[in-house]
Amino acid sequence: QVQLVESGGGLVQAGGSLRLSCAAAGRTFSNYAVGWFRQAPGKEREFVAAINRSGGSTYYTDSVKSRFTISRDNAKNTVSLQMNSLKPEDTAVYYCAAAAVVLGLRKTPQEYDYWGQGTQVTVSS
Repeated sequence: QVQLVESGGGLVQAGGSLRLSCAAAGRTFSNYAVGWFRQAPGKEREFVAAINRSGGSTYYTDSVKSRFTISRDNAKNTVSLQMNSLKPEDTAVYYCAAAAVVLGLRKTPQEYDYWGQGTQVTVSS
């Protein structure tokens, strides 16, 4: 079992930045690939970014490339999502998730085993 807790959400103006954190407890965190997803009201949960077990491989959805950066610190059992140049369309509840994998990373919600409770990000225009 892995428990995930997100933090760092809030209200920011367009063009601003936020840094989300995902703290993990439970099993060995470095055995899990981690992803960030988001869900806006009335929309399905969508993939944002993912990172593999070592942190050496990352992947982003096109709409956040060059603006968001995912990173992890396995010694501290944390994954971060640095979000710059935020846009109103980035407004959503952001979730981190962990997938028990041997290699690679995962891009769909169905591939993840554990989820956090989410943190709200609101970008005003």
